[in-house]
Order: sequence, then C-alpha cells, then structure tokens
Amino acid sequence: MNNLSKKIGIIGGGQLGKMMILDAKRLGFYVITLDPSESCPSHSISDEHILASFDDEKAIRTMAEKVDVITYEFEHINVDILKKLEDEGYTIYPTAKSLEIIQNKYNQKYTLLKNDIAVPDFMLVQSTEDLINAGQKFGYPMMLKTCTGGYDGKGNYVVENEKLIEESYRQLGNGTIPLMVERFVDLKKEISVLACRGINGEITVYPVGENIHVDSILDETRVPADISKKCTEEAMELAHRVMEIFSGVGMFCVEMFVTKDDNILINEVAPRPHNSGHYTIEGCLTSQFEQHIRAITGLPLGDVSLRCPTVMRNLLGEDGESGIAYYEGLDKVYNDGIAKVHIYGKEEVRPKRKMGHITVCADTIDEAVEKAEKAKRGLRVISQKG
Repeated sequence: MNNLSKKIGIIGGGQLGKMMILDAKRLGFYVITLDPSESCPSHSISDEHILASFDDEKAIRTMAEKVDVITYEFEHINVDILKKLEDEGYTIYPTAKSLEIIQNKYNQKYTLLKNDIAVPDFMLVQSTEDLINAGQKFGYPMMLKTCTGGYDGKGNYVVENEKLIEESYRQLGNGTIPLMVERFVDLKKEISVLACRGINGEITVYPVGENIHVDSILDETRVPADISKKCTEEAMELAHRVMEIFSGVGMFCVEMFVTKDDNILINEVAPRPHNSGHYTIEGCLTSQFEQHIRAITGLPLGDVSLRCPTVMRNLLGEDGESGIAYYEGLDKVYNDGIAKVHIYGKEEVRPKRKMGHITVCADTIDEAVEKAEKAKRGLRVISQKG
C-alpha cells in the first residue's frame, strides 16, 4: 500500500487533533476523528467524525476497522480497549504498551528510574500516614499527585507543611484514586524536548524549549532555551534515551527540570504532540504535527532544525468569562503584523481554557519575547456581549 493511501484514525478532536489533521490533509491522507462533541475543533476538517465517548469500545472498534493506523491526541483514554485491538492485529501508534506505562505517573517514573534516568525522589501514597512519612523523608514543601488523569495543574497539590496533609489527601480523592508524592525540586528552569521515532527506529530530537508556567498552566515557550551548552546536550540526549525506553512510534514530549546546580531531572513524558511544541509550526523546518503524521504512516522523518529564535504564548479564556468566545483585539494584532495567531475553534470560552496561541519568530530570542508580550497584551479571549 502506498503510504499516502493510508487512512488515519485519531481519538480526540481537540486542538492537537485538529493540527494533526491539517498536516495529514496537506499530505493527502483520509482522517477519521472519534470525539463525543459535534462542535469539537476537528469536526469541520475531518473526513468522518464518529460521535462517541473515548471509552466506547464499539465505536473505537468501528474506527479501527475503517483505518490503517490509530493515534490519539491525549493519553487519558481506555488503554485496555487499545491493547485488545493491538492483540487482534490493528496498528496503534504510539503503542498501547507505551501508553499504559505513561498513563500512570508512578509507573512512568519507576520505568524511567530503573532505566537509570534521573527523576525527582518519589513514593506511592496509600494513606495520610504515608504522607507523614514522606514529609519526614523529603521535607516540605512536597508535591502530591494523582497517578492518573492530571493535567495543567489539576491533580496536583503542593503540601507546604504537615498541617496540610489531611487537606491535600482529601482534595485529591481521599484515597479513592492512586496517589504519589514527589520531593519538591528547587529548580532553575522548566524545559521540554520533543522527540519522534519512526516505524524503522529512526529518532529525531527537536531543540530544547524553555517553558514558563502561570498557575500550573503553560504560558510561554521560548526556543532556544536559555541554558548552558552542557544542559542542552544532556537534555536532548535524555529525550533520545526516553524514546528508546518506551519504543514509541510518533511524537513524544519529555518535560524536564533544570536544578540550581545544572542537573536535569525528568518530570513527565507525554506520548503525543504537546502544547510546548506548538512553536514548531512556524519555528522549525518540520512541525511536530507533520512529524507525527510522517512517523505513524511510515514516511521518512523530516528535518527538525530551528529556523530562528521563536516564542509561543498560549491564549487562555480570561478570568470571569464564560459563553460564546470572542477574540478581542485580533484586528490590531494582525495590523501590527508581529505574530501568527492560531485559533482552535472552541465555541465556548471558560476561564483558563486553552483557546489558541500566538507565535513570534525573530532574529533574537529577546526580540521574539518582546513582540510576543506585545501581541499577548493586545489579544484577549472573552465572551460575546449582547
């Protein structure tokens, strides 16, 4: 079968799925989306849209029978269904095996640790007594996390002192879901590295991005990261090793901490294109989305060199805004001509909801940061009035 005649199934119709489809369609692929929302960002550009929940085995099987390869835009899906389909001979990338390990943050950290990858100290939590013991071992503050399902700060609780142990335990399910706790890292910077592995084992590693979070949500990514040459080389090598450990096909994002003494610890791994990789659309010769499509369909991987210093800023719903989305200041940003604007197509705005992003390319990173800040100040996502 010609690579370009393959049909692709994507579980999830959010912005990541939409951006995958844009590159898949440019290359001539037929794409089927599975998502429960008829108004999801991917709906208007999918060749077919299966309206079903993400754990609907019958619907996922229907999609599997129609396509040559299944991929996904987020990891919080029923992996047992995917494992069953894999056992029956259906192709899923990244593999259900790698997804199963990564879905559970404790298992993910343990897998990295046993493969000699440095991670923050961690332990499983099954009671408040375990948290008390962790406090004595790690000191305060420490980070309590749900092992599954967390994102954008949800499922995390910073335990500042022993008095907050009961409250933190209660806030994260009171023992109804698996928990883990990590030693709090005294970090200098948060960085991430995108990497992609092809079906033939070829691995490409993108430049290191420097990430700035606000309220545990990614606000800005700067590339190249302002770190030493030693840290840059180590981070890229670690991303390469992570790809080998999970034997993943497709895009992965490896989030890392740079400590005050310039050591690097792996924070988390995501088996998919990632928010911190949006800069690659304008900033790199091959975007993370095109690379993912290339990888899962067996095409040769592309050159991931950085074109020039690049900054990405997320566009979130403004505080207090709920309703039909309106992009205030869009005309001004385009008149100024300083930024590329990506609007995801979500109909409703909510506070802190990811509604789009802007990207600025410039001759220097300082210039890109300044222009991105100006564009971000001039563009707000609010609700329509009247």
